[in-house]
Amino acid sequence: MASKKQNTSKYFLHTISFFVIALSLFFNPMSAHAEGPVGLPLPDFSSFVENIKNGNTDVLKGVYVPDVLSLPVIQQPVGNPGYVSQHPGVVTQFSMAAEVGNVGLLAHNHLAGKTFMDLSVGDEVRLVYGDGGIEYFIVTELLEYQALQPYSPYSEFRDLKTSQTITATDLFRKVYRGDRHVTFQVCIEENGIDAWGRLFVIAQPKSDIYTEPQGLLQKLAFQINH
Repeated sequence: MASKKQNTSKYFLHTISFFVIALSLFFNPMSAHAEGPVGLPLPDFSSFVENIKNGNTDVLKGVYVPDVLSLPVIQQPVGNPGYVSQHPGVVTQFSMAAEVGNVGLLAHNHLAGKTFMDLSVGDEVRLVYGDGGIEYFIVTELLEYQALQPYSPYSEFRDLKTSQTITATDLFRKVYRGDRHVTFQVCIEENGIDAWGRLFVIAQPKSDIYTEPQGLLQKLAFQINH
């Protein structure tokens, strides 16, 4: 069993990586007008699967949301959990989320991340693996936070819905820990500030949504209130 000191060190490492991601998502030298597959008509799903398959079992290769996005996924280089692709139309899988069995998908808000903002509660998320395997999720939450110190890696965050304040460490745990789920992360630009806030789109396994009455009620309540 890990000691309290070991667990504290592990959370500290994860939080630092979270800070690095937050910084890398807005400190980007590429043009905001880069061309790529974002904004083009979506391919049909079967064609998308065939185009990204490479035979690698259990390696995430793409994410598809009908009528919203179809994007290839790349993995972070080993030992670089702050890496986010600067290539237009590509999503980066967050390695530290994968370590605990969850899926973190990162992208810049002027590149592939702009499509994250089109996601809505109830959307079906399809993860496609290298062997052609498909995993289905349903979007259940849209979490928006303002960074109280936008360019500080130690900023606290204010929930735009509840106005409650949360530390970066607790926010990391909230969006990347717990039972298996998908988290899309992208920065929110506001008032000319690239790093004004963060959007997290949470999707849970489709089987859980349609078999747990409480999950259905939460989904319906969100749709009614938004």
